[in-house]
Amino acid sequence: MDLEETKLPGVGLRHDFTTARGRRIGVISTRGGERELLVYSQDDPDACHAVVDLDGDEAEVLAELLGQPRVIERLARLREQIEGLATEGIYLEDGSPYVGRTLGDAAVRSRTGASVVALVRNGEVIPSPAPSQEFRSGDKIVVVGTQEGVRATADLLHNG
Repeated sequence: MDLEETKLPGVGLRHDFTTARGRRIGVISTRGGERELLVYSQDDPDACHAVVDLDGDEAEVLAELLGQPRVIERLARLREQIEGLATEGIYLEDGSPYVGRTLGDAAVRSRTGASVVALVRNGEVIPSPAPSQEFRSGDKIVVVGTQEGVRATADLLHNG
């Protein structure tokens, strides 16, 4: 299946694909985190038949329902598109002061400027983990930010 990606300057990204039955579907991802689900007209593939606005929570629920196995791959592509953005998977080891504590306890964003965008546990991706998400030894914490922010997050998670 071909997935078309279009940069929308000042807005975000649009991803479009055509289903096996010939229906064109798209998603606009804004910089603010909102999503628009686009269903194009069957008569005119450039015209939208319907647009569904989704807030962050709604988009997350829809993604979970549809499955989200390529989160890490897409983050890597996003890093290539935005200069100065770093994405890193940081493994939490037994000695970490955050094993058994929550993402909220770590306060990564306010302390380092980087954002935790996913957690990988036993091969399962947990996108956009909630502040109440508890860390376990062996978790891979996926962080996005400046290189300095990502390094600071690794230091924080390893040393406290």
